[in-house]
Amino acid sequence: MNEKDIEKLMDKFDSSSMQELKINDENGTNIYFSKLSSKNSGDVKEKNTVASNTPVQSTDTKPSNSSSKITAPLVGIVYFSPSPEKPVYKNIGDHVKKGEVVCVIEAMKVINEVKSTVNGTITKKMTDNGSMVEYDQPIFEVEED
Repeated sequence: MNEKDIEKLMDKFDSSSMQELKINDENGTNIYFSKLSSKNSGDVKEKNTVASNTPVQSTDTKPSNSSSKITAPLVGIVYFSPSPEKPVYKNIGDHVKKGEVVCVIEAMKVINEVKSTVNGTITKKMTDNGSMVEYDQPIFEVEED
């Protein structure tokens, strides 16, 4: 199944009355669309289940009482910098403001900014650069101000 096929499916699903659609083809491609209520109600989500064998390395184990998590708003590949030669958006220990870009997710060759939902200090990265993230998967842990 190629990108155009998936885009056609997304358009048809979006205009249909179906609430969920799951496809598993013979090539191992798994696609999941859902209109069910969630944090971003009404969004259509694509899920291509690709597992990363890279273990997540936590570089900070500071306990936090009022911590929040910045989660992935869609399925895709997470990148912590705008390009390989540019510096990362945010490191552990950096302060972040609500609405500030903390990373990007590439989905279907489109780069989507991920913005902080809280004010605070980043205490933990919960995934690796270049790894596949699922919808609503935690990316950063933030100790709120």
